[in-house]
Amino acid sequence: MGQPEAVASAVDEGALMAAAGLSRPDCALLMGGVSLTQIAETVGTPVYVYNAEAIRERYRQLTDAFHGVPHRICYAVKANSSLAVLGLIRELGAGADLVSAGEMHRALAAGFSPKQLVFSGVGKTTLELRQAIEAGVGQINVESQEELARLGRIAEELGRPVSLGLRVNPDIATATHPYIATGDSGAKFGIPQGQVPAAGDYINRHPQLTLSCLAMHLGSQLVEVAPYVRGVTTLLELNDALRRDGIDTVAVLDIGGGFGIPYDGGPGIDIRAVGEALQALLAHAEFEVMIEPGRFLVGNAGVLLAEVQYRKRVGSKTFLVLDSGMNDLLRPALYRAYHHVIELEAHARAEEDVDVVGPACETGDFLALGRRLPVIEAGERLAVLGTGAYGFVMSSNYNTRPRAAEVLVDGDRFGIARQRESVADLLRGETVDPLSPA
Repeated sequence: MGQPEAVASAVDEGALMAAAGLSRPDCALLMGGVSLTQIAETVGTPVYVYNAEAIRERYRQLTDAFHGVPHRICYAVKANSSLAVLGLIRELGAGADLVSAGEMHRALAAGFSPKQLVFSGVGKTTLELRQAIEAGVGQINVESQEELARLGRIAEELGRPVSLGLRVNPDIATATHPYIATGDSGAKFGIPQGQVPAAGDYINRHPQLTLSCLAMHLGSQLVEVAPYVRGVTTLLELNDALRRDGIDTVAVLDIGGGFGIPYDGGPGIDIRAVGEALQALLAHAEFEVMIEPGRFLVGNAGVLLAEVQYRKRVGSKTFLVLDSGMNDLLRPALYRAYHHVIELEAHARAEEDVDVVGPACETGDFLALGRRLPVIEAGERLAVLGTGAYGFVMSSNYNTRPRAAEVLVDGDRFGIARQRESVADLLRGETVDPLSPA
């Protein structure tokens, strides 16, 4: 899920800065027209900062790439579920792709209409399915025959019609980190192709269920076009088989998301090529294509700001110990993912190799290893780039540390989207003596 540390020498820092809307007209780093130093001093660190205009630009790129294909964009809330980010994306015209009832409630709080929502996810509980039906969610994507049977029972009990999609496992291997490959036969996701006819027959006979969509999700951080072509071809073949069985209600092909972005300044996926390939493939088919981008829209639009607490020398190695680590940004520890690191205030000085690490009591708590950086002193601040997706949403309170604040920048203005957690927040809901009489 990202690049190993070995690619650091090939990083295109200028491209990464441009993607985030960063500039350095003097020594200070700006996002749009706002000084990141000003944000750090006003809000404190660690803090996630998102650029609204960078998100809008990525949305424009996506809609331009798919202009020749009837399509609907449903943003993958799991990538970044900030209400401020959700509200911005809703204003752009997108719907939302969900994988939990919690994300459903977030999307509704951000102003999305229930009909704009698609509820996916491999482990929906009975309560979650019930809440989705009662809320009037536009589409529920089921991922197993067992889930389908559960959904059927709930829909019959409630007497409510449900439009659903079958998320198919297309058995397509992709070149990505094994933890985020979701479309091959060994993954937990999706209904095996051989079970689609039986699922279609069950839906067709059920009085409250309508099969409106065939869906897939190949994985995350993909940079090749061919897997999408193979996947859509599989969905078309399955639809032909369903039609032969008398099921002709499928109107939508949900191709998921997973469009790869450049963490090292490289090209990422050629999204225009994906759009052109699908346009050619669907030229004579009357389907709406549903796209569920997450990282593609927000990944490069965010940075994590942190302050160096200590400059620590151990033998021949230098550590920069930050006030932010794996509890704020898990990706480097979990995937050994590469994130580019730059200083907020640049000065002409010598460079050195350092390990950029966090405060957690884990040897695996690092944000960058063996990184070539200017000599940084304690008290200075760093920006970790490419943290707009799978950053805050994967953070935790490990070592009883409060989660970071979140800030949205738009042009020359910024505002706090989420307050930093307090000690009271960390203790809320707990009691010292849970066995004492009420």
